[in-house]
Amino acid sequence: MPFETQDESQRRACVRRLRAEGSRIDWSAVRMDTFCGRLKQPTTYRLSLFVPNLVPGLEEGVR
Repeated sequence: MPFETQDESQRRACVRRLRAEGSRIDWSAVRMDTFCGRLKQPTTYRLSLFVPNLVPGLEEGVR
């Protein structure tokens, strides 16, 4: 479900479409990030889904 755009109206439309489709998404796990570009880069909007660490015994920071 990753989605990235520099157009806020596209981000809103994507969220509306996902909700209208009745997608089986756990909305409590959805990340909606806004990367502020300031003067050098345009602002970027990203939707993604948090996926917990599913590897048993793998501790955070250990790879």
